[in-house]
Amino acid sequence: MKKVFYILSSLIFGMAMPAIAQDISLFQQFNGRYDYTAIGNTLNTVENGISAPCSILTSSNANLTLNTNQNVIAAYLYWAGSGNGDLDIALNGIPITADRTFSDALDTTRVFFAAFADVTDIITAQGNTTYTISDFDLTTTIVPYCSTGTNFGGWAITIIYEDNSLPLNQLNVYHGLQSVPDFLSITLDNLNVLDNENAKIGFVAWEGDRSIAVNEQLTINGNVISNFPLNPANNAFNGTNSFTGATDLYNMDIDVYNIQDNIQIGDTSATIALTSGQDFVMINNVITVLNSQLPDATIEINDYLVYCNDFNIEVFYTVNNFNSTDILPANTPISFYSDGLFVGSSETINPININNSESNSIVLNLPISTNPLVNLLAIVDDDGSMNGIVTETNENNNTTFTDIELLLIPEITTLPSIIGCNVGFETSTFNLFDALEPINYDDEDVAFYHSLEDLENEYSPILIPTNYNNVSNPETIYMRLLSPPCYEVFQFNLIVENCPPTIPQGFSPNSDTKNDWFNIQGLYDIFIKHELQIYNRYGVLIFEGNNDTPWEGKINRGLDNKGNKVPVGTYYYILNLNDSNYQPFMGWVYVNY
Repeated sequence: MKKVFYILSSLIFGMAMPAIAQDISLFQQFNGRYDYTAIGNTLNTVENGISAPCSILTSSNANLTLNTNQNVIAAYLYWAGSGNGDLDIALNGIPITADRTFSDALDTTRVFFAAFADVTDIITAQGNTTYTISDFDLTTTIVPYCSTGTNFGGWAITIIYEDNSLPLNQLNVYHGLQSVPDFLSITLDNLNVLDNENAKIGFVAWEGDRSIAVNEQLTINGNVISNFPLNPANNAFNGTNSFTGATDLYNMDIDVYNIQDNIQIGDTSATIALTSGQDFVMINNVITVLNSQLPDATIEINDYLVYCNDFNIEVFYTVNNFNSTDILPANTPISFYSDGLFVGSSETINPININNSESNSIVLNLPISTNPLVNLLAIVDDDGSMNGIVTETNENNNTTFTDIELLLIPEITTLPSIIGCNVGFETSTFNLFDALEPINYDDEDVAFYHSLEDLENEYSPILIPTNYNNVSNPETIYMRLLSPPCYEVFQFNLIVENCPPTIPQGFSPNSDTKNDWFNIQGLYDIFIKHELQIYNRYGVLIFEGNNDTPWEGKINRGLDNKGNKVPVGTYYYILNLNDSNYQPFMGWVYVNY
């Protein structure tokens, strides 16, 4: 089943320590037909004390015996001792390294450690057997501690199991490391007490002494709790295991208490307090087991659709009721927020059974001023004001979010036009990159399009922008420039103009198909209204031509020699383009055969 991990802050009141203790806080929550047991053992050969021998074991063992209908869900190993810690040990010969460590101290010279590791795979695989902790070596570390009776080492495994014969429970695992003397108060949050029958609380604690019972008292919600004769009211931490009845867990405790009459239906928290006038006790692990029949709504955003230049988005989502002990009711509200602004709501359609889901979609209309990069937050069991209406096993896992980029058209930047020379029919060949001189870009980040719509859809880009022939005059080209995290849009015009013609200095009308006429480049079919006049060296007009009549070296004016070729020589021309942008061109052209 789905497991929910999170850490909550606790309200802790205790005396200052030279080393900073770690607050007892929620580590993991299980909802279902769950309960737990615990095994462990000490490394101390006797209870520590000033007159006790300064010796310690490097290994010890304990037996696990679960019923056949009790299936292991999780198993957590805790070990602790004097000094800064042995963080690499072995469980049934398998190396174990701490996943998390804790520390506390009496003073600058008497420091203590605790460690945690998830050993679920090992316990699941080996089942009921003897579990041996080894390679846990504090033999040299404890020497400075023996004279004050603070030398210790030990371990415990908390085993959470599922049993279909159990009621639906909420099981919370809290851990950290906090200590007394003189007074310690811990508030356990995230409880949901629907029925307090058989409610219980358990502890893994270190360094308690059976022989010290000075004002040592454990309370919950102000009520003294005990488990006589194993844990009397005036000596709660006295080297015992409530699950096995063992009384020889020197300087460690694995205790569990029935708290049915000390916690009330409807409670969402409980306060445990420990007083001790002398005994130094460190609490490492707290477990609560409470009857609970509640849903647990979570939400996922599976997918979304955005539309070009549109502030509407369609969101596809799934509401789950996985980590639950009851049905999630129909009409559970769902709210959506864009960058903190409420933008739409929906609700579940049908009741959602335990471990089931329901999928749906919603179209959200975002404000037009929305940034193209949207952070969309979805909250199930939210009435639109971030308040829930359904009591759940976990009130802190109703949200999910995703980042969405809208397909909005950025503001268009206009670049200078590119001018091309008319090669006929108002067309020219362009290198579109010539328009990008004012900006910085990489070629691979640029794409050119015929229309803004094509650009928005990234459809049919211009394939050879370095050799492009315009299709109209003028023609607007659109350019998309990738610029993380969005893109930029530019536009520029292609303009075809009649460029000045190129006039040759001579030609040879000898019918060899090479240079046979006065071929003025960029004139014919461009300056279609032009007029050409040719004069001989005496100033006599011998030829007049236009767009339909090029000069091939023959005379077409005057009474004599009409239709004949002119002699070899230099002739004067006047070319009037009849274009307001140009004055007439005049000069000499040489004719040779």
